Amino acid sequence: MSQKKPFDKILVANRGEIACRVIRSAQRLGIKTVAVYSEADAGALHVEMADEAVLIGPAAAAESYLVIERIIEACKKTQAQAVHPGYGFLSENTAFAEALAKAGIVFIGPPAPAVAAMGDKIESKKLAAKAGVSTVPGTMGLIADADEAVKISGEIGYPVMIKASAGGGGKGMRVAYDDAQAKEGFRSAQNEARSSFGDDRIFIEKFIEEPRHIEIQVLADNHGKVLHLGERECSIQRRHQKVIEEAPSPFLDKKTRSAMGAQAIALAKAVDYSSAGTVEFIVDKDRNFYFLEMNTRLQVEHPVTEMVTGIDLVEWMIRVAAGEPLALEQEDIGWKGWAIETRVYAEDPRRNFLPSIGRLSRYREPEGDGVRVDSGVVEGSEISMFYDPMIAKLVTWGETRNKAIDRQRTALGSYYIRGINHNMDFLSVVLGQERFREGRLTTNYIAEEFPDGFEGISPTAETENLLVAAAAVLRFIREERDAVISGQAVPNDWVARYGLTERPISVMRKSEDFWVELEGHSLTVSTSWRPGDLLFKGRIEGQPVAVQLDRRGPADRLSLEGEALEIQVLRPRIAELARLMPVKAPPDLSRFLLSPMPGLLVSVAVTEGQEVKAGEELAVVEAMKMENILRSVNDGVVSRVCAKPGDSLAVDQAILEFE
Repeated sequence: MSQKKPFDKILVANRGEIACRVIRSAQRLGIKTVAVYSEADAGALHVEMADEAVLIGPAAAAESYLVIERIIEACKKTQAQAVHPGYGFLSENTAFAEALAKAGIVFIGPPAPAVAAMGDKIESKKLAAKAGVSTVPGTMGLIADADEAVKISGEIGYPVMIKASAGGGGKGMRVAYDDAQAKEGFRSAQNEARSSFGDDRIFIEKFIEEPRHIEIQVLADNHGKVLHLGERECSIQRRHQKVIEEAPSPFLDKKTRSAMGAQAIALAKAVDYSSAGTVEFIVDKDRNFYFLEMNTRLQVEHPVTEMVTGIDLVEWMIRVAAGEPLALEQEDIGWKGWAIETRVYAEDPRRNFLPSIGRLSRYREPEGDGVRVDSGVVEGSEISMFYDPMIAKLVTWGETRNKAIDRQRTALGSYYIRGINHNMDFLSVVLGQERFREGRLTTNYIAEEFPDGFEGISPTAETENLLVAAAAVLRFIREERDAVISGQAVPNDWVARYGLTERPISVMRKSEDFWVELEGHSLTVSTSWRPGDLLFKGRIEGQPVAVQLDRRGPADRLSLEGEALEIQVLRPRIAELARLMPVKAPPDLSRFLLSPMPGLLVSVAVTEGQEVKAGEELAVVEAMKMENILRSVNDGVVSRVCAKPGDSLAVDQAILEFE
């Protein structure tokens, strides 16, 4: 590896965690960095981290991060020699790569012809077949309209996948199981593709049931050498968006891994590829694999490969772009241990994973051996409606898969985020399932395991005891603090109230530990918690715990690995009086269609006085470039239309009222 600095200065044409990730590697190489930012990102972390920053336009990506001319102007203004595009935005835009070359600026990525060849899913499928790569049955041509989509879907045989040719990140993709779904799926996929990519071309292919999504990381230089760095299992997905990734795959054997790696290398060579890239495959239950697409950029989930190989992919992208040859041979690539990545999203799993926006009022990242957090936020950062809702990527490494999973769950439990809703309880529950630990994964995993959505899980009896003991010690420590002022003795006897349950409990301090008596069960609690700490860390009966805390008036909400209770710990007399308090009934909102998220009201499909049937489309709300169709739950009559297309909606804002 050359010790010479590849470039003096590079510009990062992206935002959020990936911009921060690229900046870190560049700075480690001694390269100065330039950030670009929209008006919405003026206070963003990537702007603060970079040596220089250039404003490139308004909040909307189409007026800032996607405007090629403004990126090039920023390069010229700052004299940046090269541009790293990250992922998304312009990372796979051929016109961008060509415009940079014309301006004499190096594109830190593959050659423009390779971007063009692989960026189009239809053309890439043809090239893959020509290179001897296994491909999924389907149409190679573009679909003109919804009627043609129905015709071709019937010829291929349901189920089918309707895809945007320029799609990515789960956008512009729909699965159809019959003619009606094919027609609706074509329309929605085309609208999303037009909105997200400015390209509404659609094609259709066979949807393989019980599939796994496994991809091969390739790395190539400008001197003809192409290597593969093994696979990543990316089967845990929701709406075709990856949620949990790992390396290696618990499913592949050595023979299949070798065959997939060879085909990935063959495809890369067929298009004279250089830089980092990923060849994605669908793998069936018999380990037959089929080419899905090639991503000519850095993948979101690249850290798991870095963790098991020790290779910095961003560094090598920069070095390859500067003309350096790869210093490795295929036999030099080794894989050590296991890595798991979870995508921490600003979304509400209990509301069908709808996006959540707002300010991070509290933000603490987990630490520890084998823990890596790739984020682009700090406490006080804003999660806006204009961009992807991912907050961070949490990566853990372990000597074995189970060790990596255990570290991931512990890290999720110590990751404290408030101000917006997030998916960490959901992630922890998935990781704790026996099926996940056994590696029995498919891309349908979430739909199969959570067919009615995610409502959280009820604590087991063991977890319930742990949480009640923790709540009792919290109250005891607070009473000790107050006793310093009041001079009153701290009582030992309490009542824990949660839901409809009341349990007598006793707490005594024994030096630095606490002894808790809970209905005949004795538990020893060790903790250094102090009032104001966001996490209750310590040991209960020798078991390490990291319990997340939230004050809810007189109660504490305690959460441990996705299991939560809201507990009041009261003196016996206060508990006796609390039983007499009336319960306030919640307001009846069943007569309204409420916006489930902040977003843009795209359309309203009904009018005042119209009768509607259960399942009928009522409105479409767009948030973070994803269209969400809202349907009627019951039969009824629309009495009032409360919002019109084009309105910006707040969460729970009324759209329709029914009689």
